Amino acid sequence: MISVKEKPDTAEAIDRILTETVKKWFYSRFPSYSLPQLYGVLEIHSRNNILISAPTGATKTLTGFLSILNELVDSAEKGILKDKTYAIYVSPLKALNMDIEVNLKEPLEQMEKIAGRSLGIRVAVRTGDTTASEKSKMLKKPPHILITTPESLAIVLSSYKFIEHLREVEWVIIDEVHALAENKRGTHLALSLERLQAISPAMCRIGLSATIAPIEEVAQFLAGLEGGKPRGCMIVEAEFLKKMDLKVLSPVPDLIDTEHQKMHGAMYELIDSLIQSHRSTLIFTNTRSATERVIHHLKEKYPKNYLTEEQTIGAHHGSLSKEHRHKLEESLRQGKLKAAVSSTSLELGIDIGYIDLVILLGSPKSVARAIQRIGRSGHKMHETAKGRIIVLDRDDLVECSVLLKSATEKKIDRIHIPANCLDVLAQQIYGIAISGKTGDKELYELLKKAYPYRNLQYKDYKDVLDYLSGKYISLEDRSIYAKIWHDEQTGMIGRKGRMSRVIYMTNIGTIPDESYVTVKIGEQPIGKIDEGFLEKLKRGDVFVLGGEKYEFLFSRGMVANVKSAVSKAPTIPSWFSEMLPLSYDLALEIGRFRRLMEEKFLHNRSKEEIMEFVHESLYVDENAANSIYEYFREQFLYAAIPHDRKIVIETYADRHGSHAVFHTLFGRRVNDCLSRAVAFAIGRTQHKDVEIAINDNGFCLTYGKGVNVLGAFSLLRPDKLDMVMNTALDKTEVLRRRFRHCAGRALMILREYMGRRKMVGRQQTSSMILMSAVKRISNDFPILKEARREVLEDLMDIENTRQVLQMIQEGRIKIKHINTAMPSPFAFSIALQGYTDIMKIEDRAEFLKRMHQAVLARIAKS
Repeated sequence: MISVKEKPDTAEAIDRILTETVKKWFYSRFPSYSLPQLYGVLEIHSRNNILISAPTGATKTLTGFLSILNELVDSAEKGILKDKTYAIYVSPLKALNMDIEVNLKEPLEQMEKIAGRSLGIRVAVRTGDTTASEKSKMLKKPPHILITTPESLAIVLSSYKFIEHLREVEWVIIDEVHALAENKRGTHLALSLERLQAISPAMCRIGLSATIAPIEEVAQFLAGLEGGKPRGCMIVEAEFLKKMDLKVLSPVPDLIDTEHQKMHGAMYELIDSLIQSHRSTLIFTNTRSATERVIHHLKEKYPKNYLTEEQTIGAHHGSLSKEHRHKLEESLRQGKLKAAVSSTSLELGIDIGYIDLVILLGSPKSVARAIQRIGRSGHKMHETAKGRIIVLDRDDLVECSVLLKSATEKKIDRIHIPANCLDVLAQQIYGIAISGKTGDKELYELLKKAYPYRNLQYKDYKDVLDYLSGKYISLEDRSIYAKIWHDEQTGMIGRKGRMSRVIYMTNIGTIPDESYVTVKIGEQPIGKIDEGFLEKLKRGDVFVLGGEKYEFLFSRGMVANVKSAVSKAPTIPSWFSEMLPLSYDLALEIGRFRRLMEEKFLHNRSKEEIMEFVHESLYVDENAANSIYEYFREQFLYAAIPHDRKIVIETYADRHGSHAVFHTLFGRRVNDCLSRAVAFAIGRTQHKDVEIAINDNGFCLTYGKGVNVLGAFSLLRPDKLDMVMNTALDKTEVLRRRFRHCAGRALMILREYMGRRKMVGRQQTSSMILMSAVKRISNDFPILKEARREVLEDLMDIENTRQVLQMIQEGRIKIKHINTAMPSPFAFSIALQGYTDIMKIEDRAEFLKRMHQAVLARIAKS
């Protein structure tokens, strides 16, 4: 049963369970127990599953470990400490593991000084970087606390020697649960936890998480199921601990009619003044390229501030070497850096010392991410987290203002937990078969105890077994051989082949190999794009590379073939693949604010009344409130205000063709799904092709004569959406790429074999041949079925798209169609991104300014 702990325990109760050594150590370092400790320590001592959700710096890690260290110290002092692993700590980051090792060894050394003797408690890290000699030492003398990653945990569970040390594990700590639950690493870990629970039945699960929702579902993910019902898990929410000082800042009073150079200069002036008025600042951008750009401009504009030994600035993102990142983290800890700029890599709980200001450049796209990032400041428990979001356009201003209101009111967006991932299932079944023989029915029951597989259908499980046991003989022509044996008469499963263990150990994991794709005209290389960008392309799409426009034709392996497209407008922005998607829940909050604003205008409220409402709703300054008022007023007078209960479809024509802008503010994942469904309906019923441009606020279809966009949209039904989307995806680039990822996880395509690593290009070529082969076997072949599910449920959001269509069908969302002479203000970001993408930044600002003035002229005229 999942329950919330309402009252904390007393300090006296915790004191009673602590040994004298641990108690003396604790009070020599801390004046009192923190609230997470008062809520959590006794629960962990009693071996109760627990999920602790609290902001960064709220002592979650020590809460998780205090009872464990106490038990180990007690056993050591009584001379009954065994040579076995008592506790396992799992985190998604190797850097975090290194932090934890240091943060455990130091207290243990201090406790040994207090005790006046060696306690002999061993702590060790096991990841992909651990050497063979270190692993050998762990076999002889197992660590009492093992620090590892999800992938390395799965490896030790399939190790016939080390697994003997894991038969009586008493605690497992999962750190950064929020970062694992929403992807396939978490799905993989959920199955590993069930495997571990099977050999350590009394194991207690401890989850440490930042602010997260829905917290009850995350608790179920952590605890798993027993007998078809959720295991018990106590929830501790310590969200009230940290005060937050949050503001949205605009570098200029007018976000639309200010020249680019002036806005650009004002933004860096604002960033520099914020950095200089604080001791240490952490800046988050949303892309790696933006991180490098910010560093470059600050150094160029203010060399005295950032090119001296006392005042330095550094970049931190995933493309930089491990050594560079570690050096920057250490400089931050030692207070040597005035500022650090990161894309997303410093969001999680790596120890970076004291930060007193976090700046977000642009919207972080989700409330949880904003709280997580801003929570890196004021890292200690009772300090105020200070965050400033700098916005450069009116859409961002509205989005960030609503986001901060939601953050203040603790309206956290819900995460999506992937379900029934058949590729991960195949990999884990293979690992279980390597460990020893097992019955197929017992295995099915074990797998269903993991929360992501609670609804696993026996047919899907059987299909995966058939693939792994080599039932599909035709796949042997593609070098896909049986990996396990399955005797259907006895129901037993076991490993097959001498190389099975090596293949598993060298190909384990869920993170796919990524690489850049070479763009060519014929045989002439033009440049490179990343795979995420290629996924978004379909034949006929136009994009910009190196300042020139190209039309996508097809791809083979890691080569994209294009032709020049001088006269066509781009349909895909060049930065598209790097953008974080707006969460569905935050999109609905923005839509709700839009609806309330529309009501004010419909009731002819004065500017003063509407400005007062904006101030009451969003905590913005006078400049920001005025910008929001003018933005909504222009949209209301020129077209109509779309919101959570009204979709506006705006049609207009220009020299590039006819355009239909769908104002569907539901986030990019829903809009990706909805736009493809509409385009498919047009293609199937009217035999016409359309170009698609999408963003978080909606999508735009561009088409020639004789296309009935509204008629196609009206054909979409919630109960038919799955069928439409499965067919629409069939020959897309995104399905081909995701099939390769899934085939790699399911070990159909081996990244490494016989000591040789297969390059990504060869993996992709193999996967395309393999995809054709499995389609001949069945269109529902399990790994192909999983690739479709991943695209529709994880990459896109078919569930909420279905919900939107249901609300339209029931009349809860109205459709309003309007014809306009040119795009409305709300449509600029949706319809004009293709045009503006080919422009220089300053030309783009001037173009949008001219468009805005043209709209104002039409409003004045009407």
